[in-house]
Order: sequence, then C-alpha cells, then structure tokens
Amino acid sequence: MRRLNVSPTAFALLAITALTTRSSAQTPRTERWRWLDSSTATSNDPRRVPMPPGYNAPSGSIVLTGGRLWDGTGAPARNATVVITGNQIAAILPPGSTNWPKDARVIDVAGKTVMPGLIDLHTHIDYRNPGNSDAQAFSLADGALRGVERLRYYIEGGITTIRDTGSDRETPFVLKQWITEGRLAGPRIFAAGSLIVGRGGHGGEVEIDGARALPSVREASGADAWRDAVRDQVRKGADFIKVASHFSDEEIRAAVTEAHELGVKIIADAETFYIERAVRAGVDMIEHPLPRTDETIKLMAERKVASDPTLIPYSIIFRLSGGYFGSTSRRFTFSDSANFALVKKMKDAGITLGIGTDLVSDWYRYLPWPYHEEMRQFVRLGYTVPEVLGIATRVNAQLLDMGDKLGTLERGKLADVLVVAGRPDVVLDDIANVDLVIRDGRLQVQRGQVVVPRHEPMPPPKAGGKEPKVP
Repeated sequence: MRRLNVSPTAFALLAITALTTRSSAQTPRTERWRWLDSSTATSNDPRRVPMPPGYNAPSGSIVLTGGRLWDGTGAPARNATVVITGNQIAAILPPGSTNWPKDARVIDVAGKTVMPGLIDLHTHIDYRNPGNSDAQAFSLADGALRGVERLRYYIEGGITTIRDTGSDRETPFVLKQWITEGRLAGPRIFAAGSLIVGRGGHGGEVEIDGARALPSVREASGADAWRDAVRDQVRKGADFIKVASHFSDEEIRAAVTEAHELGVKIIADAETFYIERAVRAGVDMIEHPLPRTDETIKLMAERKVASDPTLIPYSIIFRLSGGYFGSTSRRFTFSDSANFALVKKMKDAGITLGIGTDLVSDWYRYLPWPYHEEMRQFVRLGYTVPEVLGIATRVNAQLLDMGDKLGTLERGKLADVLVVAGRPDVVLDDIANVDLVIRDGRLQVQRGQVVVPRHEPMPPPKAGGKEPKVP
C-alpha cells in the first residue's frame, strides 16, 4: 500500500462534511463519502483511503509568532500566533499567548503575513524540456528528475499543492509518495496519471518537438476502452481523472460514470461542441479558455460545472510563437483578448473559477511570475485582491475536493502555511516576497530558500550481537 500522510484529528471534520450538505463546489458526484465517519482516518487526498491515525505525520511542533494572520476564511487579517503540531494546525492563539508545547520550534514572523499555501490546479511535472530527445522524453528516470526540479520551483514560490493533470505512467504517483513521506522538498501532489483521449485527439497528435505523441497520453476508442482507462488510472492511485477531446457521447459518459462511481472527480480539456458534450455528461470542471457558445456557458452555470481558465499559458504561447500552430485539436481562432472575454463571461454567469498555470516545456523556469500573473488577470476580471487570494487557497482546495483539509488556516486543518513579507491581501504583488513555507507540517522554505535538513543516521548494526565500539 502506498504510504501517505494522515492527520490525526482533522479527519473528524470529515464526518461533518460527509453527513451534512456540502457546498456545490465541494460535492463530488459520488456516494463514496457517505460511508466514512469520524472514527475512520483516511489518506490526505481526494481518494480518502482508510489509514492508521497519524500515519507518516512529522513529529514536534512549530510556532509562528508575532505575525499578521490572513486565514483564508473571509475574516479580515489580524495579529495572531499559529501553532503547528505534527502536520496539523493545532491552535490559533491571540497575541501574547504562549500556550504551546515547551519543546516547540518558535519562529518570529513579526512584520509578515501568515496565510494558507497557494494551490496550482494545472501542472505537468514531467513534461519534456526543449532539446530533449525522444529517449529522454520517454525515460521514466529522466521524467522523475525533471519533476524533482519543477517541484522546487513551485514550493519556492509558496505553492504548497499542485494538481498534476497528466504525466507519464507511474511518475507522478512515485513523486507524490516521496513528497508525502517527507523525502523530497516540494508541494503536495494530487495526480490524474495519464490523460485519456480519443485516438489522435489532444496530446495524441504527433508532438512538434519530437516524433511521437506525448508520453502522458492514454489513447482509447469506444466506451468500454474509456471505462477501462479510467479504472487503470484509479488503480495506479489517481486522485481525479482528466480527459481531453475528442470523444464521443458514449465515451465521455462512460468515463464520467466510472470516475464518479470510483469516488473521484473528472475534468475535461475540451473546446467548441466537445465542452457542451462533456458538461451534459456530468464532468466536474472544464480546463482552459477555449471557445464555447453562450448556451454552453449557461449550461455550465446551471449544472455547477467549474472552470480552471489558465489564461497564462496561452499568453506565453502568443508571446513566444505568435499563435498555437501545428495542432489539429486547436483548429479555431483565439487570442489573449478573446480568451479574457470568454473567462469574463463565465465569471458573470456565476461559474466557480480556479487558478492554474499549465506550464509546459521549460516554462516552469518563469515561476513564480506565471502564477502571480494569473492572479493579476483575476483582478482584471473584477475580483478584489482578497477574493483572488481566496480563490488561490480556499476555492482551489474545494475544487480539489479537499476543502475540509486545505485552503484555510483553522484548527484541525493540514498545516500548509505561507509566510510573506508584506500584506498580500492589500497589495497583491507582495505575494512574491516569500519568506517561509511549511507543507504538511514540514519546513520547506526559509528565508526564501529550500530547506534540506541534515539526515538522521540510522544506528549501525550490532557486531556479534554487541554494540560496535566507537573509536
């Protein structure tokens, strides 16, 4: 069984959300949750696999004192002390209180803002770099190392959770395991596994930079094959399912039904009439700002289908290349202005929007600018700065089906914490001033740099049944 972190008390919140009415953005179209109650600890991911209480949580306590707390709940910022024990928020204390464990590590964050870690809803952590040969691009070892490098860039920017929306075979699941166990610095990973698409659909085209289709793609033809592809990703450990156009009505319906019955959400990278087809089939979210009709936008709003618009990758494409060329799955006219106008229509229709970046190629090297620019785009759409921070934390957590564990700093939640110099809820650009990052109760970044603690040596084996002499 894959080793996963488990929060010893936060799962008590699970009973509340499982047995009462949950918000529309947080409700998976499945009955899996109703079978869990407060006596059952689970993995800290959308799959909620039963696990021993406290499994794989770090030991000790961290106290952040003297700072200004923006907790993500909608409450105004206030002075407070945050106490972390294991991988949970153990307490939020008023200024002056010292009611924390005597052996806690106390960190002074005076003059800084303490807030929930940021979440990126759309990543590809093993995507091939420019100049990679096909042998490198399809190498699981090379892909894993590409992922390790990318994870550092995300965590340095204060992004404590990523949703990986398509990587090669077991790579994202292995990286997730190592991150969860605290063996690598980086954000927690929720992974889809392979992108499921019809033969020759998006991602199944011959890649421009190489001679083969993307290694992250699982092509399938027919409803039974799509259903089997969903089962295969869940078997590997998928936290959600991602599909892309093209697909038939029967194929997308089969995928949606199977994903929901297996207890995970399903998202679609689709365009034009395929979006309407996916929405009518019951997908939970549509990725990207690709063309669709006003009627489809209205249908998304009626059926509470969310959207992760990812404006920034298309801006990068237009800047670098002047257009999206050579793709048979992008046979339409679009631009920065058209994309923005479409997302504005979705906002005005009341569709829940999340923040993701979709950084492919070597664009992760632009981080943290792409994430911050996506946030600024949301301000231009008409959201206030606090609303944008709330989308990047609380709303994104809800869209991940993790709103009971992530996205706000409250007692019992998982300890994903960002400390920045400044007041990002007032001046959004202050979000770039990352000072300290804690992910799952583990200090990951301090003074803006990744922390790699010295390892704790194992005691050497006994010689002849006796402790070895130390010279």
